[in-house]
Amino acid sequence: AELKKASKRLTCHKRYKIQKKIREHHRKVRKEAKKRGRKKPKKDPGVPSAAPFKEELLREAEQRKQRLEELKQKQKLNRQKEHEKKRKLEAKKNAAKIKEKAEGKESSGKSKAKTNKLLDKNSKKSFCRELKKVIEASDVVLEVLDARDPMGCRCPQLEQAVTCSGGDKKLLLVLNKIDLVPKENLEKWLNYLKKEFPTIAFKSATLMKDRTMEQFTKRRARVDLSRTTECFGSKCLLKLLQDYVRTQNKAIQVGVVGFPNVGKSSIINSLKGVRACNVGLTRGVTKSMQIVHIDKQTKILDSPSIVADPSNNALALALRTVINTEETGSAVVLEGIDAILNHCSKQQVMMHYSIPDFRNTEEFLTLLAQKRGMLKKGGVPDIENIAKVLLCDWTGAKISYHSQPPEFHGPPTYLTEDIIAKMQECFNLKNLEEENKNTVQALKCPSPASSITFQSAGMTNGTIQENRVTEEASEWENLETSMEEEKDEEEDFIESDDDQDNVEEENDVKEVTRKAKLGKQQTSPTNSEKQMAESKHSNSLSLSLDKTADEDDAYDFNTDYV
Repeated sequence: AELKKASKRLTCHKRYKIQKKIREHHRKVRKEAKKRGRKKPKKDPGVPSAAPFKEELLREAEQRKQRLEELKQKQKLNRQKEHEKKRKLEAKKNAAKIKEKAEGKESSGKSKAKTNKLLDKNSKKSFCRELKKVIEASDVVLEVLDARDPMGCRCPQLEQAVTCSGGDKKLLLVLNKIDLVPKENLEKWLNYLKKEFPTIAFKSATLMKDRTMEQFTKRRARVDLSRTTECFGSKCLLKLLQDYVRTQNKAIQVGVVGFPNVGKSSIINSLKGVRACNVGLTRGVTKSMQIVHIDKQTKILDSPSIVADPSNNALALALRTVINTEETGSAVVLEGIDAILNHCSKQQVMMHYSIPDFRNTEEFLTLLAQKRGMLKKGGVPDIENIAKVLLCDWTGAKISYHSQPPEFHGPPTYLTEDIIAKMQECFNLKNLEEENKNTVQALKCPSPASSITFQSAGMTNGTIQENRVTEEASEWENLETSMEEEKDEEEDFIESDDDQDNVEEENDVKEVTRKAKLGKQQTSPTNSEKQMAESKHSNSLSLSLDKTADEDDAYDFNTDYV
C-alpha cells in the first residue's frame, strides 16, 4: 500500500481563530507605525551652482581617485612579482624531486615524516604491519572462518606463512557463525576441514556488555547482561589450548586472524566471558594488535583484518575487503551485489526477500527499496542506500546461506603430509570430534529450505607483507600534487578578483564625489589647513586600503572648513 500525505485541512474554529490573530497583529503593527511617524528619506539636492569652491571640491575628488588607482596598480604589480617568485621556487622543488626519483635517491627526512603522519591506522600498510606482529608473536594461530563460506574465508598466503615459519607454530581453524548453516552442511565442512587442520565448531555470543553493566529487576535480583546470549564451542577451544599448554610447559600466546566480519573479536569476547574487544557491523573495527589475558598461561592477541588482494574476483572483493560502505562509491557496491546475486539461487533469493521475478540487479534493488520504504523525494527508490544495507546484511550475521564443500579433497601445494601431521601433533583429535558433535547437536540450526544455496569462489588471496601494499603511498602522492595544483588555480583566481576590485573602487569614488556635493555654502579655508588635510588623506591611503569605502573616501567638511 502506498503511503499518502497527511491532510492539511483544519477545523473551522481553528481557522477563524488564526485569521483573527493575524488581523489583531496587523492592527497592532499599524498603530505602532502611526505613533512613530513615517520618516521619508531626504533627497540629495546636489551642489548648488552658487556654492563657493565647487570646482575645487570636484578637482580634489578626481585627484583622490587618481591616487587610489596608482596605489592599487602598484600593489597588484607587487603581488604578481611575489606569485612569480613562489611559482619559480615550486618549479625548482618539483624538478629536484623528479631528479631524486630518477636517480633512486632516498627521500629527505621531512618527506618521510609527512608520509608517516598521513599513513594513519586506517591504511592497509598499518593493517599488514600489525597482522605480521601478531603472527610472529603467537605460538598458536586461530584462523577464523565464516561457516557460510569457509573456503572463501581461507587465505593461502597466511596459511603458508604460518606453516613454513620454521618454529613450533600451530594453526587451528575456527568455524564461526555455525548457527546460520544447516546441520548437514556443517557436518560436511567439519569432515572436510579436519583432514588438513584441527577444526573447532564455534558460535560466539553476541551483544556482550562490560562487567559493570548490571540491571536490577523488580524483585531486586541482579541480572548480568554480559551473558545474555549463549556461546557454543568456547569450552572445547579453551580445553584444547589448555592441553597444548600442558604439553609445552610454558605460557602461550594465541593469535586470532582472519578476513573482516568473520567474528574474530566476538570469539575473544566469548572466551573471556566479557566484552574485552570492540565489536561492530562495520568492517575494520580492530585497527591494531590488542592483548587479552584469558588466564595465567594463555594470552590472546586480537589482530586487524587480512587485506584482500585486488587481483581477486568481484565476489571476494565484495565480501572480504576492508571497505567502509559509507565512503565507497555506489558503483563498487553495485558491482559487489551483482556478483553475490550471480552466485546464488535466484528462486531462493526471491523467496527470502518475498520479491517478484527480476531481470537484473538494478530491478532487484528497486523492488527491495520499494518494499522496505527506502525512497527519495518524489517516491524514487533509493538504490544506493539499499545496496549498502544489503551488503552489510550479507557480511554480517543476518542472512542464512551455505556453500557446499568440494567433492574431491585435494590439499593445496604448500600443505604436505608432513606439515599436516606436524600441525595435528599435541592435540587430542578424538576428543575434539566428540566436542564438535555435542555442539552441533545442542545448536538450533536453520532448515536447508530456509537457507540460500551459495556457490563459493574458492580461496581468497591476501597481502600479508607490507612491501607489497603500494596503493597507499601513491594515493598520498596524488593528493599532494592535487593540492599544489589547487593552490596555483587559487592564485589565478586572486588575480582575476583584483580586476573586479578596481571596478568596484571606481564606483566607490563616484559615491565620494556625490557625498562631496552635499556641502553647502561654506567659507574658504586657509592654505595651511588645506595642506594639512591633503597630507592626512595621503597618509591614510598609503597605510590601509582594505577599509570600507566610507572610511577611506569620506570628506569631513566640519574639520577642514570653518
